[in-house]
Amino acid sequence: MQDVSGSTSPTTIPVSLRTLLGLIGPTFRRHWLRLLGGFIALVVVDFLQLIIPRFVKTAVDSLTAQTASQPQLLQLSTMILLCALMVAILRFSWRYLIIGFSRILEQKLRDRFFEHLLRMDQPFFERWTIGDLMAHNSNDMATVQMACGMGLVATVDALVMSTAALGFMMAISVKLTLIALLPMPVLIICTRVLSGRLHHRFNLVQEQFSLLTEFARATLVSVRLIKAYTLERLQENRFSELGEKYVRLNLKVATVQGLLFPVATLVGNVGMLLLLYFGGILVIKGDITIGSFVAFVSYLYMLIWPMMAVGWVANIFQRGVTSLRRINRVLTQEPIVVQPPFQPLPKKEQYTYTCQKLSFQYSEATHRALDGIDLTIGPGLVGMTGRTGSGKSTLCKILLRMYPVKDSMLFFQGVDVNDLSQEDIRNNIAYVGQEPVVFADTIAANISFGRPEATMDEIQAAAKAAAIDTDIAQFSGGYKAVIGERGVKLSGGQRQRLALARALLCDRPLLIIDDALSAIDVETEQQVLQGILAKMEGKSVLLISHRVNVLRHADRIVLLDAGKIVDQGQHQDLLANPFYRIMVEKQRNDA
Repeated sequence: MQDVSGSTSPTTIPVSLRTLLGLIGPTFRRHWLRLLGGFIALVVVDFLQLIIPRFVKTAVDSLTAQTASQPQLLQLSTMILLCALMVAILRFSWRYLIIGFSRILEQKLRDRFFEHLLRMDQPFFERWTIGDLMAHNSNDMATVQMACGMGLVATVDALVMSTAALGFMMAISVKLTLIALLPMPVLIICTRVLSGRLHHRFNLVQEQFSLLTEFARATLVSVRLIKAYTLERLQENRFSELGEKYVRLNLKVATVQGLLFPVATLVGNVGMLLLLYFGGILVIKGDITIGSFVAFVSYLYMLIWPMMAVGWVANIFQRGVTSLRRINRVLTQEPIVVQPPFQPLPKKEQYTYTCQKLSFQYSEATHRALDGIDLTIGPGLVGMTGRTGSGKSTLCKILLRMYPVKDSMLFFQGVDVNDLSQEDIRNNIAYVGQEPVVFADTIAANISFGRPEATMDEIQAAAKAAAIDTDIAQFSGGYKAVIGERGVKLSGGQRQRLALARALLCDRPLLIIDDALSAIDVETEQQVLQGILAKMEGKSVLLISHRVNVLRHADRIVLLDAGKIVDQGQHQDLLANPFYRIMVEKQRNDA
Protein backbone atom coordinates (compact mmCIF):
# COMPACT_ATOMS: atom_id res chain seq x y z
CA MET A 1 0.00 0.00 0.00
CA GLN A 2 1.27 3.47 -0.91
CA ASP A 3 0.40 6.58 1.08
CA VAL A 4 0.59 9.96 -0.69
CA SER A 5 0.01 12.18 2.28
CA GLY A 6 2.91 14.38 1.21
CA SER A 7 5.27 16.43 3.30
CA THR A 8 4.74 18.71 6.22
CA SER A 9 3.01 21.98 5.41
CA PRO A 10 5.66 24.38 4.14
CA THR A 11 4.25 27.23 6.19
CA THR A 12 5.58 25.57 9.34
CA ILE A 13 9.18 25.39 8.11
CA PRO A 14 11.35 28.43 9.00
CA VAL A 15 13.43 29.74 6.12
CA SER A 16 16.63 31.71 6.60
CA LEU A 17 17.32 34.92 4.70
CA ARG A 18 20.40 33.27 3.20
CA THR A 19 18.23 30.54 1.69
CA LEU A 20 15.87 33.12 0.21
CA LEU A 21 18.75 35.10 -1.30
CA GLY A 22 19.92 31.86 -2.92
CA LEU A 23 16.85 32.08 -5.19
CA ILE A 24 17.97 35.36 -6.75
CA GLY A 25 21.75 35.24 -6.19
CA PRO A 26 22.61 33.48 -9.49
CA THR A 27 20.85 36.18 -11.51
CA PHE A 28 22.73 38.89 -9.62
CA ARG A 29 26.05 37.16 -10.34
CA ARG A 30 25.21 36.69 -14.03
CA HIS A 31 24.39 40.39 -14.51
CA TRP A 32 26.95 41.94 -12.16
CA LEU A 33 28.49 44.11 -14.91
CA ARG A 34 25.09 45.60 -15.73
CA LEU A 35 24.46 46.31 -12.06
CA LEU A 36 27.94 47.76 -11.58
CA GLY A 37 27.40 50.17 -14.46
CA GLY A 38 24.02 51.16 -13.10
CA PHE A 39 25.27 51.80 -9.58
CA ILE A 40 28.26 53.77 -10.86
CA ALA A 41 25.85 55.99 -12.79
CA LEU A 42 23.69 56.32 -9.66
CA VAL A 43 26.65 57.31 -7.45
CA VAL A 44 27.89 59.86 -10.00
CA VAL A 45 24.39 61.39 -10.10
CA ASP A 46 24.43 61.69 -6.32
CA PHE A 47 27.81 63.41 -6.29
CA LEU A 48 26.79 65.79 -9.08
CA GLN A 49 23.74 66.75 -7.00
CA LEU A 50 26.02 67.30 -4.03
CA ILE A 51 28.39 69.53 -6.02
CA ILE A 52 25.65 71.92 -7.15
CA PRO A 53 25.18 73.41 -3.63
CA ARG A 54 28.95 74.13 -3.60
CA PHE A 55 28.55 76.26 -6.72
CA VAL A 56 25.55 77.99 -5.11
CA LYS A 57 27.62 78.60 -1.94
CA THR A 58 30.41 80.21 -3.97
CA ALA A 59 27.93 82.44 -5.82
CA VAL A 60 26.11 83.50 -2.65
CA ASP A 61 29.37 84.26 -0.80
CA SER A 62 30.65 86.30 -3.76
CA LEU A 63 27.40 88.24 -3.97
CA THR A 64 27.41 88.84 -0.20
CA ALA A 65 31.02 90.08 -0.28
CA GLN A 66 30.21 92.08 -3.44
CA THR A 67 33.14 90.47 -5.24
CA ALA A 68 31.05 88.66 -7.85
CA SER A 69 31.59 89.40 -11.51
CA GLN A 70 29.48 88.62 -14.55
CA PRO A 71 32.00 86.14 -16.04
CA GLN A 72 32.23 84.36 -12.67
CA LEU A 73 28.43 84.05 -12.37
CA LEU A 74 28.22 82.88 -15.99
CA GLN A 75 30.86 80.25 -15.32
CA LEU A 76 29.06 79.01 -12.20
CA SER A 77 25.73 78.91 -14.07
CA THR A 78 27.34 76.94 -16.90
CA MET A 79 28.78 74.44 -14.43
CA ILE A 80 25.37 74.01 -12.80
CA LEU A 81 23.76 73.49 -16.23
CA LEU A 82 26.37 70.92 -17.24
CA CYS A 83 25.86 69.07 -13.94
CA ALA A 84 22.09 69.08 -14.53
CA LEU A 85 22.54 67.65 -18.05
CA MET A 86 24.88 64.94 -16.76
CA VAL A 87 22.38 64.13 -14.00
CA ALA A 88 19.62 63.70 -16.60
CA ILE A 89 21.71 61.41 -18.83
CA LEU A 90 23.08 59.30 -16.00
CA ARG A 91 19.69 59.07 -14.29
CA PHE A 92 18.26 57.54 -17.45
CA SER A 93 21.27 55.19 -17.57
CA TRP A 94 20.87 53.81 -14.06
CA ARG A 95 17.14 53.43 -14.50
CA TYR A 96 17.65 51.46 -17.71
CA LEU A 97 20.38 49.29 -16.22
CA ILE A 98 19.08 48.65 -12.68
CA ILE A 99 15.31 48.69 -13.22
CA GLY A 100 15.88 46.69 -16.40
CA PHE A 101 17.82 44.16 -14.33
CA SER A 102 14.93 43.85 -11.89
CA ARG A 103 12.64 42.95 -14.81
CA ILE A 104 15.14 40.34 -15.99
CA LEU A 105 15.23 38.93 -12.45
CA GLU A 106 11.45 38.82 -12.34
CA GLN A 107 11.33 37.00 -15.67
CA LYS A 108 13.95 34.44 -14.60
CA LEU A 109 12.20 33.81 -11.29
CA ARG A 110 8.82 33.51 -12.99
CA ASP A 111 10.23 31.07 -15.57
CA ARG A 112 11.72 28.97 -12.78
CA PHE A 113 8.42 29.06 -10.88
CA PHE A 114 6.42 28.02 -13.96
CA GLU A 115 8.90 25.28 -14.86
CA HIS A 116 8.67 23.97 -11.29
CA LEU A 117 4.86 23.84 -11.48
CA LEU A 118 5.00 21.80 -14.69
CA ARG A 119 7.36 19.36 -12.95
CA MET A 120 5.06 18.79 -9.99
CA ASP A 121 2.78 15.75 -9.70
CA GLN A 122 -0.91 15.31 -9.00
CA PRO A 123 -0.70 15.30 -5.16
CA PHE A 124 0.88 18.78 -5.28
CA PHE A 125 -2.08 20.27 -7.15
CA GLU A 126 -4.43 18.65 -4.67
CA ARG A 127 -2.76 20.67 -1.87
CA TRP A 128 -2.41 24.03 -3.67
CA THR A 129 -5.24 25.95 -5.29
CA ILE A 130 -4.81 27.48 -8.74
CA GLY A 131 -5.73 30.91 -7.32
CA ASP A 132 -2.93 30.68 -4.76
CA LEU A 133 -0.39 29.74 -7.43
CA MET A 134 -1.61 32.57 -9.67
CA ALA A 135 -1.16 35.03 -6.80
CA HIS A 136 2.40 33.80 -6.32
CA ASN A 137 3.06 34.25 -10.04
CA SER A 138 1.66 37.80 -10.15
CA ASN A 139 1.61 39.82 -6.93
CA ASP A 140 4.55 38.10 -5.26
CA MET A 141 6.73 38.30 -8.38
CA ALA A 142 5.96 42.02 -8.77
CA THR A 143 6.84 42.66 -5.13
CA VAL A 144 10.19 40.88 -5.44
CA GLN A 145 10.89 42.86 -8.63
CA MET A 146 10.18 46.12 -6.82
CA ALA A 147 12.48 45.19 -3.94
CA CYS A 148 15.33 44.21 -6.29
CA GLY A 149 14.81 47.28 -8.48
CA MET A 150 13.75 50.50 -6.81
CA GLY A 151 14.47 49.00 -3.41
CA LEU A 152 18.17 48.54 -4.26
CA VAL A 153 18.29 51.94 -5.94
CA ALA A 154 16.80 53.65 -2.89
CA THR A 155 19.18 51.80 -0.57
CA VAL A 156 22.34 52.74 -2.47
CA ASP A 157 21.06 56.23 -3.21
CA ALA A 158 20.18 56.85 0.43
CA LEU A 159 23.48 55.42 1.67
CA VAL A 160 25.65 57.44 -0.72
CA MET A 161 23.59 60.61 -0.40
CA SER A 162 23.44 60.50 3.37
CA THR A 163 27.15 59.71 3.78
CA ALA A 164 28.26 62.39 1.32
CA ALA A 165 25.77 64.98 2.58
CA LEU A 166 26.90 64.39 6.15
CA GLY A 167 30.51 64.77 5.04
CA PHE A 168 29.80 68.10 3.35
CA MET A 169 27.72 69.26 6.33
CA MET A 170 30.48 68.38 8.80
CA ALA A 171 32.98 70.19 6.60
CA ILE A 172 30.88 73.32 7.08
CA SER A 173 30.10 72.83 10.79
CA VAL A 174 30.41 69.74 12.97
CA LYS A 175 28.39 71.36 15.76
CA LEU A 176 25.51 72.29 13.46
CA THR A 177 25.52 68.78 11.92
CA LEU A 178 25.15 67.11 15.32
CA ILE A 179 22.29 69.46 16.20
CA ALA A 180 20.46 68.69 12.91
CA LEU A 181 20.78 64.94 13.54
CA LEU A 182 19.35 64.95 17.07
CA PRO A 183 15.89 63.62 15.97
CA MET A 184 17.38 60.64 14.05
CA PRO A 185 17.10 58.03 16.88
CA VAL A 186 13.32 58.53 16.85
CA LEU A 187 13.19 57.49 13.18
CA ILE A 188 15.36 54.40 13.79
CA ILE A 189 13.20 53.18 16.68
CA CYS A 190 9.91 53.78 14.83
CA THR A 191 11.17 52.03 11.69
CA ARG A 192 12.23 48.95 13.65
CA VAL A 193 8.87 48.67 15.45
CA LEU A 194 6.69 49.29 12.41
CA SER A 195 8.66 46.98 10.05
CA GLY A 196 7.98 43.98 12.30
CA ARG A 197 4.25 44.60 12.09
CA LEU A 198 4.39 45.17 8.35
CA HIS A 199 5.68 41.64 7.60
CA HIS A 200 2.75 39.88 9.28
CA ARG A 201 0.11 42.17 7.81
CA PHE A 202 1.49 41.99 4.27
CA ASN A 203 1.55 38.18 4.45
CA LEU A 204 -2.16 38.21 5.33
CA VAL A 205 -2.81 40.52 2.36
CA GLN A 206 -1.11 38.11 -0.05
CA GLU A 207 -2.99 35.11 1.35
CA GLN A 208 -6.30 36.95 0.99
CA PHE A 209 -5.39 37.89 -2.58
CA SER A 210 -4.86 34.18 -3.27
CA LEU A 211 -8.36 33.39 -1.98
CA LEU A 212 -9.84 36.22 -4.04
CA THR A 213 -8.07 35.05 -7.20
CA GLU A 214 -9.12 31.43 -6.71
CA PHE A 215 -12.76 32.40 -6.12
CA ALA A 216 -12.80 34.56 -9.26
CA ARG A 217 -11.21 31.76 -11.32
CA ALA A 218 -13.62 29.12 -10.06
CA THR A 219 -16.61 31.42 -10.67
CA LEU A 220 -15.64 32.25 -14.26
CA VAL A 221 -14.92 28.61 -15.08
CA SER A 222 -18.35 27.52 -13.80
CA VAL A 223 -20.27 30.62 -14.95
CA ARG A 224 -22.78 28.57 -16.98
CA LEU A 225 -23.63 26.44 -13.95
CA ILE A 226 -24.01 29.56 -11.81
CA LYS A 227 -26.41 31.08 -14.34
CA ALA A 228 -28.35 27.82 -14.59
CA TYR A 229 -28.97 27.89 -10.82
CA THR A 230 -29.47 31.70 -10.79
CA LEU A 231 -26.69 32.12 -8.21
CA GLU A 232 -25.26 35.32 -9.67
CA ARG A 233 -26.26 37.45 -6.68
CA LEU A 234 -24.89 34.90 -4.20
CA GLN A 235 -21.54 34.79 -5.99
CA GLU A 236 -21.47 38.58 -6.17
CA ASN A 237 -22.00 38.81 -2.42
CA ARG A 238 -19.31 36.22 -1.68
CA PHE A 239 -16.85 37.96 -3.98
CA SER A 240 -17.71 41.29 -2.37
CA GLU A 241 -17.06 39.86 1.10
CA LEU A 242 -13.65 38.54 0.02
CA GLY A 243 -12.89 41.89 -1.61
CA GLU A 244 -13.91 43.84 1.47
CA LYS A 245 -11.65 41.72 3.66
CA TYR A 246 -8.82 42.23 1.17
CA VAL A 247 -9.36 46.00 1.40
CA ARG A 248 -9.42 45.89 5.22
CA LEU A 249 -6.14 43.98 5.31
CA ASN A 250 -4.61 46.40 2.82
CA LEU A 251 -5.72 49.31 4.97
CA LYS A 252 -3.90 47.76 7.91
CA VAL A 253 -0.78 47.57 5.78
CA ALA A 254 -1.36 51.13 4.63
CA THR A 255 -1.63 52.19 8.27
CA VAL A 256 1.91 50.99 8.92
CA GLN A 257 3.17 52.47 5.67
CA GLY A 258 1.34 55.69 6.39
CA LEU A 259 3.17 56.02 9.69
CA LEU A 260 6.62 55.41 8.24
CA PHE A 261 6.57 58.33 5.83
CA PRO A 262 5.15 60.98 8.20
CA VAL A 263 7.59 59.97 10.93
CA ALA A 264 10.51 60.30 8.50
CA THR A 265 9.22 63.65 7.26
CA LEU A 266 8.67 64.89 10.80
CA VAL A 267 12.20 63.94 11.80
CA GLY A 268 13.58 65.76 8.76
CA ASN A 269 11.52 68.88 9.41
CA VAL A 270 12.46 68.95 13.10
CA GLY A 271 16.09 68.82 12.00
CA MET A 272 15.41 71.71 9.61
CA LEU A 273 13.80 73.68 12.45
CA LEU A 274 16.86 73.17 14.64
CA LEU A 275 19.08 74.19 11.72
CA LEU A 276 17.20 77.41 11.09
CA TYR A 277 17.43 78.43 14.74
CA PHE A 278 20.97 77.41 15.66
CA GLY A 279 22.35 77.97 12.16
CA GLY A 280 20.89 81.44 12.14
CA ILE A 281 22.67 82.21 15.41
CA LEU A 282 25.98 81.00 13.92
CA VAL A 283 25.48 83.26 10.90
CA ILE A 284 24.74 86.24 13.14
CA LYS A 285 27.88 85.52 15.16
CA GLY A 286 29.88 85.22 11.96
CA ASP A 287 30.96 81.61 12.64
CA ILE A 288 29.69 80.59 9.17
CA THR A 289 28.94 82.58 6.05
CA ILE A 290 25.53 83.02 4.50
CA GLY A 291 26.69 80.92 1.54
CA SER A 292 27.71 78.12 3.90
CA PHE A 293 24.32 78.35 5.61
CA VAL A 294 22.48 78.14 2.26
CA ALA A 295 24.63 75.14 1.22
CA PHE A 296 24.01 73.51 4.63
CA VAL A 297 20.25 73.92 4.16
CA SER A 298 20.52 72.29 0.70
CA TYR A 299 22.47 69.37 2.14
CA LEU A 300 19.95 68.90 4.92
CA TYR A 301 17.16 68.83 2.35
CA MET A 302 19.14 66.11 0.56
CA LEU A 303 19.42 64.27 3.87
CA ILE A 304 15.65 64.32 4.38
CA TRP A 305 15.21 61.92 1.42
CA PRO A 306 17.53 59.27 2.92
CA MET A 307 15.66 59.68 6.22
CA MET A 308 12.37 59.05 4.42
CA ALA A 309 14.01 56.27 2.39
CA VAL A 310 14.79 54.40 5.60
CA GLY A 311 11.08 53.84 6.14
CA TRP A 312 10.28 53.25 2.45
CA VAL A 313 13.17 50.84 1.94
CA ALA A 314 12.31 48.95 5.12
CA ASN A 315 8.74 48.65 3.85
CA ILE A 316 9.61 47.49 0.35
CA PHE A 317 12.28 45.02 1.46
CA GLN A 318 10.01 43.58 4.13
CA ARG A 319 7.33 43.00 1.51
CA GLY A 320 9.92 41.58 -0.89
CA VAL A 321 11.21 39.11 1.71
CA THR A 322 7.63 38.08 2.54
CA SER A 323 6.85 37.44 -1.13
CA LEU A 324 10.15 35.65 -1.70
CA ARG A 325 9.37 33.40 1.26
CA ARG A 326 5.96 32.58 -0.24
CA ILE A 327 7.58 31.76 -3.60
CA ASN A 328 10.19 29.63 -1.84
CA ARG A 329 7.41 27.63 -0.17
CA VAL A 330 6.32 26.42 -3.60
CA LEU A 331 9.82 25.94 -5.03
CA THR A 332 10.87 23.76 -2.11
CA GLN A 333 8.03 21.31 -2.76
CA GLU A 334 9.23 18.15 -4.47
CA PRO A 335 7.22 15.62 -6.50
CA ILE A 336 6.34 12.48 -4.60
CA VAL A 337 6.66 10.39 -7.76
CA VAL A 338 10.35 9.48 -8.08
CA GLN A 339 12.18 10.52 -11.26
CA PRO A 340 15.25 8.25 -11.65
CA PRO A 341 18.00 9.21 -14.12
CA PHE A 342 17.94 6.02 -16.18
CA GLN A 343 18.43 5.36 -19.89
CA PRO A 344 15.31 5.71 -22.09
CA LEU A 345 13.50 2.67 -23.41
CA PRO A 346 14.13 1.66 -27.02
CA LYS A 347 11.32 2.67 -29.34
CA LYS A 348 8.92 -0.21 -30.05
CA GLU A 349 5.55 -0.68 -31.67
CA GLN A 350 4.11 -2.71 -28.77
CA TYR A 351 4.46 -2.36 -25.02
CA THR A 352 3.07 -4.32 -22.10
CA TYR A 353 1.92 -2.91 -18.77
CA THR A 354 1.82 -5.40 -15.89
CA CYS A 355 0.34 -4.92 -12.40
CA GLN A 356 1.39 -7.34 -9.67
CA LYS A 357 -0.48 -7.07 -6.37
CA LEU A 358 -0.84 -3.34 -7.09
CA SER A 359 -2.28 -1.48 -4.09
CA PHE A 360 -2.77 2.23 -3.58
CA GLN A 361 -4.38 4.51 -0.99
CA TYR A 362 -5.02 8.26 -1.21
CA SER A 363 -3.85 10.46 1.63
CA GLU A 364 -6.42 10.84 4.41
CA ALA A 365 -8.50 8.02 2.89
CA THR A 366 -9.79 5.26 5.16
CA HIS A 367 -9.53 2.45 2.61
CA ARG A 368 -7.48 1.44 -0.37
CA ALA A 369 -8.50 2.76 -3.78
CA LEU A 370 -6.73 -0.24 -5.37
CA ASP A 371 -6.22 -3.50 -3.53
CA GLY A 372 -4.04 -6.29 -4.94
CA ILE A 373 -4.59 -5.70 -8.66
CA ASP A 374 -3.09 -8.37 -10.95
CA LEU A 375 -3.48 -7.26 -14.56
CA THR A 376 -1.58 -7.31 -17.85
CA ILE A 377 -2.39 -4.82 -20.59
CA GLY A 378 -0.96 -5.88 -23.94
CA PRO A 379 -1.88 -5.59 -27.62
CA GLY A 380 -5.62 -5.52 -28.23
CA LEU A 381 -8.64 -3.89 -26.64
CA VAL A 382 -9.07 -4.30 -22.86
CA GLY A 383 -12.40 -3.06 -21.52
CA MET A 384 -12.91 -2.13 -17.90
CA THR A 385 -16.09 -1.42 -15.97
CA GLY A 386 -17.44 -1.40 -12.45
CA ARG A 387 -19.40 0.63 -9.94
CA THR A 388 -18.63 4.31 -9.41
CA GLY A 389 -15.65 4.62 -7.07
CA SER A 390 -14.39 1.10 -7.76
CA GLY A 391 -10.91 2.40 -8.70
CA LYS A 392 -11.03 2.60 -12.51
CA SER A 393 -9.86 6.22 -12.85
CA THR A 394 -7.30 5.71 -10.09
CA LEU A 395 -5.76 2.86 -12.04
CA CYS A 396 -5.51 5.14 -15.11
CA LYS A 397 -3.67 7.79 -13.07
CA ILE A 398 -1.32 5.18 -11.66
CA LEU A 399 -0.52 3.91 -15.16
CA LEU A 400 0.23 7.51 -16.19
CA ARG A 401 2.59 7.83 -13.17
CA MET A 402 0.60 10.64 -11.59
CA TYR A 403 0.88 8.92 -8.20
CA PRO A 404 3.72 6.86 -6.71
CA VAL A 405 3.67 3.11 -6.22
CA LYS A 406 5.99 0.82 -4.32
CA ASP A 407 8.63 -1.27 -6.05
CA SER A 408 7.67 -4.55 -7.75
CA MET A 409 4.01 -3.56 -8.16
CA LEU A 410 3.96 -2.04 -11.64
CA PHE A 411 6.08 -3.01 -14.66
CA PHE A 412 6.39 -1.38 -18.05
CA GLN A 413 7.84 -3.74 -20.69
CA GLY A 414 9.06 -5.95 -17.83
CA VAL A 415 10.92 -3.11 -16.08
CA ASP A 416 9.83 -1.70 -12.72
CA VAL A 417 8.31 1.74 -13.35
CA ASN A 418 10.36 3.15 -10.45
CA ASP A 419 13.46 2.41 -12.55
CA LEU A 420 12.12 4.35 -15.54
CA SER A 421 11.71 8.06 -16.11
CA GLN A 422 8.17 9.39 -16.28
CA GLU A 423 8.86 10.83 -19.74
CA ASP A 424 9.82 7.40 -21.09
CA ILE A 425 6.53 5.94 -19.89
CA ARG A 426 4.25 8.84 -20.82
CA ASN A 427 5.80 9.23 -24.27
CA ASN A 428 4.36 5.81 -25.06
CA ILE A 429 0.87 6.47 -23.71
CA ALA A 430 -1.96 8.56 -25.14
CA TYR A 431 -4.68 9.50 -22.64
CA VAL A 432 -8.25 10.74 -22.90
CA GLY A 433 -9.77 11.64 -19.53
CA GLN A 434 -13.32 11.89 -18.25
CA GLU A 435 -13.20 15.67 -18.52
CA PRO A 436 -11.59 16.47 -21.89
CA VAL A 437 -9.29 19.49 -21.86
CA VAL A 438 -9.95 21.94 -24.69
CA PHE A 439 -8.04 25.19 -25.24
CA ALA A 440 -9.24 28.56 -26.53
CA ASP A 441 -7.52 28.00 -29.86
CA THR A 442 -8.29 26.65 -33.31
CA ILE A 443 -9.64 23.16 -33.80
CA ALA A 444 -6.46 22.17 -35.63
CA ALA A 445 -4.26 23.47 -32.79
CA ASN A 446 -6.32 21.52 -30.26
CA ILE A 447 -5.99 18.26 -32.17
CA SER A 448 -2.26 18.73 -32.83
CA PHE A 449 -1.47 19.72 -29.22
CA GLY A 450 0.47 16.48 -28.64
CA ARG A 451 2.16 16.70 -32.06
CA PRO A 452 2.59 20.36 -33.06
CA GLU A 453 4.55 19.34 -36.17
CA ALA A 454 1.66 17.26 -37.57
CA THR A 455 0.49 18.06 -41.10
CA MET A 456 -3.08 19.03 -41.91
CA ASP A 457 -3.61 15.67 -43.62
CA GLU A 458 -2.60 13.86 -40.42
CA ILE A 459 -4.88 16.11 -38.34
CA GLN A 460 -7.81 15.43 -40.65
CA ALA A 461 -7.14 11.67 -40.58
CA ALA A 462 -7.20 11.68 -36.76
CA ALA A 463 -10.41 13.72 -36.77
CA LYS A 464 -11.98 11.24 -39.17
CA ALA A 465 -10.94 8.30 -36.99
CA ALA A 466 -12.61 10.06 -34.02
CA ALA A 467 -15.76 10.71 -36.14
CA ILE A 468 -15.61 14.46 -35.64
CA ASP A 469 -14.57 15.50 -39.15
CA THR A 470 -18.19 16.02 -40.24
CA ASP A 471 -18.87 18.27 -37.23
CA ILE A 472 -15.74 20.32 -37.95
CA ALA A 473 -16.88 20.93 -41.53
CA GLN A 474 -19.98 22.68 -40.17
CA PHE A 475 -17.91 25.33 -38.38
CA SER A 476 -17.18 28.57 -40.20
CA GLY A 477 -13.48 28.30 -40.93
CA GLY A 478 -13.37 24.53 -40.47
CA TYR A 479 -10.16 23.43 -38.76
CA LYS A 480 -9.13 27.08 -38.35
CA ALA A 481 -12.23 27.91 -36.30
CA VAL A 482 -11.52 29.12 -32.76
CA ILE A 483 -13.69 27.16 -30.33
CA GLY A 484 -13.62 29.51 -27.34
CA GLU A 485 -12.48 29.21 -23.73
CA ARG A 486 -12.70 25.59 -22.54
CA GLY A 487 -14.44 24.70 -25.81
CA VAL A 488 -17.68 26.58 -25.05
CA LYS A 489 -18.71 26.34 -28.72
CA LEU A 490 -18.63 22.54 -28.62
CA SER A 491 -21.08 20.03 -27.19
CA GLY A 492 -19.95 17.50 -24.61
CA GLY A 493 -19.69 14.76 -27.23
CA GLN A 494 -17.73 17.01 -29.59
CA ARG A 495 -15.23 17.86 -26.86
CA GLN A 496 -14.76 14.17 -26.11
CA ARG A 497 -14.18 13.29 -29.77
CA LEU A 498 -11.81 16.25 -30.19
CA ALA A 499 -9.75 14.99 -27.25
CA LEU A 500 -9.83 11.49 -28.72
CA ALA A 501 -8.59 12.80 -32.09
CA ARG A 502 -5.70 14.47 -30.24
CA ALA A 503 -4.76 11.15 -28.62
CA LEU A 504 -5.04 9.19 -31.88
CA LEU A 505 -2.83 11.71 -33.69
CA CYS A 506 -0.04 11.01 -31.17
CA ASP A 507 -0.04 7.40 -32.45
CA ARG A 508 1.42 5.88 -29.29
CA PRO A 509 1.62 2.17 -28.38
CA LEU A 510 -0.91 2.42 -25.53
CA LEU A 511 -4.18 4.37 -25.55
CA ILE A 512 -6.12 4.88 -22.30
CA ILE A 513 -9.70 6.10 -22.59
CA ASP A 514 -11.24 6.85 -19.19
CA ASP A 515 -15.00 6.86 -19.79
CA ALA A 516 -14.48 9.48 -22.52
CA LEU A 517 -17.29 8.25 -24.80
CA SER A 518 -20.12 8.82 -22.32
CA ALA A 519 -21.54 11.92 -24.09
CA ILE A 520 -21.66 10.32 -27.54
CA ASP A 521 -24.82 8.84 -29.04
CA VAL A 522 -24.97 5.13 -29.83
CA GLU A 523 -24.58 5.50 -33.61
CA THR A 524 -21.59 7.84 -33.37
CA GLU A 525 -20.18 5.66 -30.61
CA GLN A 526 -19.87 2.71 -33.01
CA GLN A 527 -18.17 4.91 -35.63
CA VAL A 528 -15.70 6.13 -33.01
CA LEU A 529 -15.00 2.61 -31.81
CA GLN A 530 -14.33 1.37 -35.35
CA GLY A 531 -12.00 4.31 -35.89
CA ILE A 532 -10.10 3.50 -32.69
CA LEU A 533 -9.72 -0.17 -33.58
CA ALA A 534 -8.48 0.67 -37.08
CA LYS A 535 -6.05 3.33 -35.86
CA MET A 536 -4.73 1.23 -32.96
CA GLU A 537 -4.44 -2.07 -34.80
CA GLY A 538 -1.64 -4.15 -33.26
CA LYS A 539 -1.41 -1.74 -30.30
CA SER A 540 -2.91 -1.66 -26.80
CA VAL A 541 -6.13 0.08 -25.77
CA LEU A 542 -7.54 0.31 -22.25
CA LEU A 543 -11.13 1.45 -22.56
CA ILE A 544 -13.11 2.28 -19.42
CA SER A 545 -16.83 2.49 -19.98
CA HIS A 546 -20.25 1.64 -18.57
CA ARG A 547 -21.69 1.13 -22.06
CA VAL A 548 -22.19 -2.52 -22.99
CA ASN A 549 -22.25 -1.68 -26.72
CA VAL A 550 -18.63 -0.55 -26.35
CA LEU A 551 -17.43 -3.24 -23.95
CA ARG A 552 -18.72 -6.17 -26.00
CA HIS A 553 -16.09 -5.42 -28.68
CA ALA A 554 -13.24 -5.82 -26.18
CA ASP A 555 -10.91 -8.80 -26.35
CA ARG A 556 -11.18 -8.95 -22.57
CA ILE A 557 -13.38 -7.14 -20.04
CA VAL A 558 -12.12 -6.49 -16.50
CA LEU A 559 -14.71 -5.97 -13.77
CA LEU A 560 -13.62 -3.89 -10.73
CA ASP A 561 -15.32 -3.56 -7.37
CA ALA A 562 -13.96 -1.83 -4.25
CA GLY A 563 -10.50 -1.59 -5.79
CA LYS A 564 -10.28 -5.31 -6.65
CA ILE A 565 -10.66 -7.31 -9.83
CA VAL A 566 -13.69 -9.46 -9.16
CA ASP A 567 -14.07 -10.95 -12.63
CA GLN A 568 -12.69 -10.79 -16.16
CA GLY A 569 -13.28 -12.40 -19.54
CA GLN A 570 -15.13 -11.75 -22.77
CA HIS A 571 -18.66 -10.38 -22.99
CA GLN A 572 -20.33 -13.81 -23.10
CA ASP A 573 -18.23 -15.04 -20.18
CA LEU A 574 -19.24 -12.16 -17.91
CA LEU A 575 -22.95 -12.61 -18.44
CA ALA A 576 -22.75 -15.10 -15.60
CA ASN A 577 -21.65 -12.28 -13.28
CA PRO A 578 -24.71 -10.77 -11.51
CA PHE A 579 -23.50 -7.17 -11.66
CA TYR A 580 -22.55 -7.33 -15.35
CA ARG A 581 -25.76 -9.18 -16.28
CA ILE A 582 -27.90 -6.55 -14.52
CA MET A 583 -25.98 -3.79 -16.34
CA VAL A 584 -26.58 -5.51 -19.70
CA GLU A 585 -30.30 -6.04 -19.05
CA LYS A 586 -30.86 -2.49 -17.86
CA GLN A 587 -29.19 -0.98 -20.92
CA ARG A 588 -31.13 -3.35 -23.20
CA ASN A 589 -34.40 -2.25 -21.59
CA ASP A 590 -33.45 1.45 -21.83
CA ALA A 591 -32.59 1.15 -25.53
